[in-house]
Amino acid sequence: MNSPSWPVELTDKDITLRPIKMRDQRAWREVNRRNRDWLRPWEATIPPPTAGGPLVHRPTYRQMVRHLRAEASAGRMLPFVIEYQGRLVGQLTVAGITWGSMCSGHVGYWVDESVAGRGVMPTAVALAVDHCFRSVGLHRIEVCIRPENTPSRRVVEKLGFRDEGLRPRYLHIDGAWRDHLVFALTAEEVPEGLLYRWHQARPRHTA
Repeated sequence: MNSPSWPVELTDKDITLRPIKMRDQRAWREVNRRNRDWLRPWEATIPPPTAGGPLVHRPTYRQMVRHLRAEASAGRMLPFVIEYQGRLVGQLTVAGITWGSMCSGHVGYWVDESVAGRGVMPTAVALAVDHCFRSVGLHRIEVCIRPENTPSRRVVEKLGFRDEGLRPRYLHIDGAWRDHLVFALTAEEVPEGLLYRWHQARPRHTA
């Protein structure tokens, strides 16, 4: 992936997106461990192997970071950690980046429950989407969310993503194939930038 697309650090006041690093392991593990019950219903899981299929294990932190950074170098992914007031509080990844006649990607994220409701995640998503549209050159961004995940749905609703409907049994989450709602934006829908839209709308929302 060509500069200035990756690696890059994106900041808005107290909130920063920066590339995930090996040295984040201790902080990442601490936040993830402390939020285990909060995150479990929404985290991707590995389905049981099919007959004759390979047995896949959940990667270690180091394996995960190596994979994410290799995919970033190949132009297929943008893996960030989220910092709030200098502290690691979550993760945001733009994955499935496709070029050619599609130029799209999808965003996945999680955040520490202790900072939920402070506008951290809408700001992080807005920073990432603006970067994808303005620097990377993507045209469309999707976010796929379980219908039951009200906090995550509120993020995309605050930012003005379009609800494009249901994808049945879309991802293996918390031990089973789960339905997901699809939310999307194209570059033409936010000519002023998504972060600008969020700043304009935020006084009308609970932070």
